[in-house]
Amino acid sequence: MMLVCAVMCACPVLAQGINDKADNIVGEYLTDRGGSKSKVRITKNAQGTYDAQVFWVEKPLDDNGKKRKDVKNPDKALRNVDIDKVVLVKGLKFDAEDKEWSGAKIYDPTKGIRVNATAKFETAKKLKLRATIMGIGQTIYWQKIK
Repeated sequence: MMLVCAVMCACPVLAQGINDKADNIVGEYLTDRGGSKSKVRITKNAQGTYDAQVFWVEKPLDDNGKKRKDVKNPDKALRNVDIDKVVLVKGLKFDAEDKEWSGAKIYDPTKGIRVNATAKFETAKKLKLRATIMGIGQTIYWQKIK
């Protein structure tokens, strides 16, 4: 009887632990893609999945001194979005068994493409993102700063 009670009491705690691990992805990250640095914020949305949006870029202005835009976006309605406000990922889901986030596409504003994405921590502060399309992939790393 005590064992049953202990298990029942522990279940909410175990569920809480899984959610905490899923939420470990929430925060701010520094990225460096080919010498171009930016900062990305990952948040949990109302659906319980995770989104990533740029909030700072090292070089926000173009050669003419104007704010850079997301000109390569395949969605023409988004081509006027400032480069430091681009949404990179929407709807990442946490898989507790694999301890990774997946089920979403990551957007590459340098190429204007969206590809399948998975994310997994290599260390507490180093997030490994794997982007793939038709079996071909690329790995990038984001450094958690906050």
